[in-house]
Amino acid sequence: MNGLRLLSSCGLFWLGVAAAAPGVVLHISINEAIGPATAEYVHRGLEHAAQSGAQLVVLTMDTPGGLDTSMRAIIKDILASPVPVASFVAPGGARAASAGTYILYASHVAAMAPATNLGAATPVSIGSPMPSEAPIPGADDKKDTKGKKDKKGSNAKDKDVPAAPLGDAMTRKVVHDASAYIRGLAQLRGRNIEWAERAVREAVSLSAEEAAKIKVIDLVADDVPDLLRKLDGRTLKVGAEERTLATAGAAISEYQPDFRTRFLSTITNPSIAYILLIVGIYALIFEFSSPGLVAPGVVGTISLLIGLYALQLLPVNYAGLALVVLGIGLMIAETFLPAFGSLGIGGAIAFGIGSVILIDTDAPGFGVPLSLVLGVTGTSAAFLIVVIGMAMRSRNRPVVSGREQMIGEPGEVIGDHGGECWARVHGENWQVRSRTPLQPGARVRVAAMHGLVLEVVPEIIKQEGD
Repeated sequence: MNGLRLLSSCGLFWLGVAAAAPGVVLHISINEAIGPATAEYVHRGLEHAAQSGAQLVVLTMDTPGGLDTSMRAIIKDILASPVPVASFVAPGGARAASAGTYILYASHVAAMAPATNLGAATPVSIGSPMPSEAPIPGADDKKDTKGKKDKKGSNAKDKDVPAAPLGDAMTRKVVHDASAYIRGLAQLRGRNIEWAERAVREAVSLSAEEAAKIKVIDLVADDVPDLLRKLDGRTLKVGAEERTLATAGAAISEYQPDFRTRFLSTITNPSIAYILLIVGIYALIFEFSSPGLVAPGVVGTISLLIGLYALQLLPVNYAGLALVVLGIGLMIAETFLPAFGSLGIGGAIAFGIGSVILIDTDAPGFGVPLSLVLGVTGTSAAFLIVVIGMAMRSRNRPVVSGREQMIGEPGEVIGDHGGECWARVHGENWQVRSRTPLQPGARVRVAAMHGLVLEVVPEIIKQEGD
């Protein structure tokens, strides 16, 4: 009986120790421009945290920004996560610019390491800045209050301002949408709303110490262990419930991207997607110009499908894609038509312009470098005009080997062997047959080939004077 009580006491003791032990903290790192692969990686990481029972996810960031769609997908995952997320701009020298600022505002905890910065969150997906003569409404409300209003309540000062053109109206629309989005995140997490709007409208930035001072972030920490020590005992609201963190001394589990995420990260690099697309088109053209090689067709099909899949995930300008295809078509046409270079030059120009505008965004890290465009355009012109031209011209040359080469070749009858007639053709002895009798030494010419037997006809020798 005493032994049973002792076992029960030990069991309760170990249960108490297990309950008191801090839960695991999952660590996720973003060290690149935010794109489809990043969104996939964070989504899988948060799912893993929920399934493994982690008490906190630390999302370390060092990013110049990225795509709006990928950023919003990450924020949706953070807001829906049953595990609190602490976004941490680290190490020293890192930044959370543009899309990174939105993610920082959306997180349950916003932290930064010394010598880091955030901000510059103005949307750039439309590609053109606001002109100075048409300021964004609300960017400087204090100046507008000095204007006098007419009887209808409109500001008299605004009567002299012409209606904004379509481009400016679209810019205002996007900026207002982004401003309302980050304002909602700031209200949700109780952070500085005024500065959040300025980060969008005026593209301002802050250092870690300044951000902590005006309550843009919650705290400054040297590294992840220091962050966990400072978060220990803090209560966070996750969904409809509140949770108290016990992160001092908690085990940190690194979440590494799987093969699918790494592969997606590689092919969604705009430069890689662009090269895959071009290689696929070239390989298929080479296969069609020289049927039977097989390898170029296989490589081209795989490269083209992967490239198109990557472009489907990226913000693609389809006019640019059409210009790239048109340019290649014109350069191919140059090899067939006597256009004296006009088709080739026009094709190279269309190809270059299409390559420049192919990726329809100015988001950092998601453009095709101009040096790559110029290099590929020059190589394309040389490849399609010179190499493909040579391949097509070679098809018109006479065959110098194989079955077809034997037709029309001259030969000399060498006699009968065992009732079979033989002739020397192309330096080789061949069995021949003819509809007319053949004499040894007679000159013949190959008319057809049936397996290893040649059908020949006597060669007519013109006499002098005929």
